[in-house]
Amino acid sequence: MKKRIRIGSRTSRLAVVQAEIICRRIKMAHPDIETEIVKMKTTGDMILDRSLASIGGKGLFVKELDAALMDGRIDLAVHSLKDMPMEESGELPILAYSMREDPRDMLVFRPGAESFPENGILGTSSRRRMTQMKKLYPDCSFSGIRGNVQTRLRKMEEEGYDGTILAAAGLARLGICGLPGRIFEVTEMIPAAGQGILAVQGRQDADGDWIECLRCRDSEIAAKAERQFVRTLGGGCTAPVAVFAQVAGQEIRLMGFYYNEETGESVTGSISGSTDEAQSLGERLAEQLSGN
Repeated sequence: MKKRIRIGSRTSRLAVVQAEIICRRIKMAHPDIETEIVKMKTTGDMILDRSLASIGGKGLFVKELDAALMDGRIDLAVHSLKDMPMEESGELPILAYSMREDPRDMLVFRPGAESFPENGILGTSSRRRMTQMKKLYPDCSFSGIRGNVQTRLRKMEEEGYDGTILAAAGLARLGICGLPGRIFEVTEMIPAAGQGILAVQGRQDADGDWIECLRCRDSEIAAKAERQFVRTLGGGCTAPVAVFAQVAGQEIRLMGFYYNEETGESVTGSISGSTDEAQSLGERLAEQLSGN
């Protein structure tokens, strides 16, 4: 009998496409392994009229998949790493980090517009994006918007926003191109930790050399440094912090953004070092920017 791997995914089109990416990688490396995608609706997908902060944070996007992993209904779960809680479960570790795709954010203009007005209304619920957007467009204002990529694009048009911000990697995976807008360089708007990377989660006792085909060394190093930066700041999905790591051989460079809610001031900075100390560099940069 062929080995069969059941891969859990949220029901959004982007989530399914991401699970399909992992299925193809397994199939290319191991033609003898069969894969099946098991779709699940999560609490975070069902509650769209409130901010994540008010309903429990990023954990609401993974808890149903976590439960399915624990009771054996699925063997793996695929997530956008940026959507995963910073604290990892010892029973359900991240087994593999995919090769990173475009980590940048894209400012999408409303249909027919050629630019985003200085005093425009941006549809976003991300405080990371809001605080950095204010530096680029000081006179802009914000209106909360949640949902999958297609939902956000539809709401932007229906509710009269001048723009919204989406992850470039998600748009590329969905094959959505030609939208009016601009892509921010990572120096203009620092991404969320893990943006552009897929995380493959499984049970602690998962075995098999086949998992190696899903692993990317540079992504794992970058992800661990970035997530340690956020953890050190005590931040979750709603914290206005951002971080991006670039790995080149045995060297890593982190660029971070920290917003002090008490003073209303933000600061950016960077740190470089050996990949062997990736996590400690993330911690040191966080302490440097927060003044702790």
